[in-house]
Amino acid sequence: MELTEQQIQRYSRQIILSEVGGKGQMKLSRAKVLLIGAGGLGSPAGLYLAAAGVGTIGLVDGDVVDLSNLQRQILHSTASVGLPKVESGRKTLSAINPEITIQTYHQNVDSDNILPLVSQFDMVLDGSDNFATRFLVNDACFFAKKTLISASMFRFEGQLTTIKPHAGYPCYRCLYPEPPPAGLVPNCQEAGVLGAL
Repeated sequence: MELTEQQIQRYSRQIILSEVGGKGQMKLSRAKVLLIGAGGLGSPAGLYLAAAGVGTIGLVDGDVVDLSNLQRQILHSTASVGLPKVESGRKTLSAINPEITIQTYHQNVDSDNILPLVSQFDMVLDGSDNFATRFLVNDACFFAKKTLISASMFRFEGQLTTIKPHAGYPCYRCLYPEPPPAGLVPNCQEAGVLGAL
């Protein structure tokens, strides 16, 4: 499979980079990335992955778009309020790049569905907003030998970590053996979060 003229034009600004080139763009077009959460972190990640030409993007989120989400969740619009976030996200990402595949899962991850979900993808980006999900996603990526990009935001702070235990690096549980006690860390609704972060 080769890039079409339209694809070369669309991705020309990254193809020209020697670190990407045509071979790298083809690799991106075959890549499958799973986004856990279509909110404040999953929104910009999804937009950039779609624009870059990542061939398959999976969106997992059991929530619906709320008006209070729109200040930071740029995947969604006012017209999306009340819709499942994964459906709103699918529409936006497909509009940005109709050549890619968007797989949606309108559900929260749990111990029954996480490993089968993660196993279908090459890489996982976790933008979840709670520690239980972060530990669950880490464990599934550990057992499925998948690279995990873990991100979190709180007020004016953000964290971003690449986790590859299958390549000899520590996992999320190595960095954070136990989640903090319940109630110690407030959520965005209680503490706030800066959308531009």
